[in-house]
Amino acid sequence: MPGETISGDQAVAIDIDGEAALFGVMDGLGHGPAAATPALRAAEALRRARSERLEVLVQLCHRVLAGTRGVAMTLARVDFTANTLTWTGVGNVTANLIARSARGVQVRSSARLAAGIVGYRISEIRPAQVVPLRAGDLIVIASDGITQYGVEGIDFAAGASGIAEHILREHAKDTDDAMVLTARHRGATR
Repeated sequence: MPGETISGDQAVAIDIDGEAALFGVMDGLGHGPAAATPALRAAEALRRARSERLEVLVQLCHRVLAGTRGVAMTLARVDFTANTLTWTGVGNVTANLIARSARGVQVRSSARLAAGIVGYRISEIRPAQVVPLRAGDLIVIASDGITQYGVEGIDFAAGASGIAEHILREHAKDTDDAMVLTARHRGATR
């Protein structure tokens, strides 16, 4: 948020033994330092337990964040061997899988989000959604500090970091912390 030195929105991108990657965005309730504390604590818990199933990671973070403001969070795991994306979320951290097709750039899938606040109150964790990945697919995970963005404004030929910077620059709210994590699936390397 403008005028503050630390963000309550945090992201992780964690390698899992070269076979998979774990991505996540945690949005601590509120903004600034008080919101950063639970978001950073969740990020550390995810790093330590990175190989666990996503549902287990959400429950772990819920226990670790008890007594804090809590976070909204969305997690995504890319399995490089199976070419799949598995994702789940609690709260309002949106996640979209964006692809290019004959009809142009479009949202191919969106993560199903459960209501609640990780660390305070969460509903029953549903099984994570599994989506097939194709080479070139783009994962975009954004905190609620980002206003809705349309795929028509995305230069799909740009690199993932350039796309994240564009979304942040064009769609960040002045009244909240904002985070965008993007990752492009390059396809099998074996």
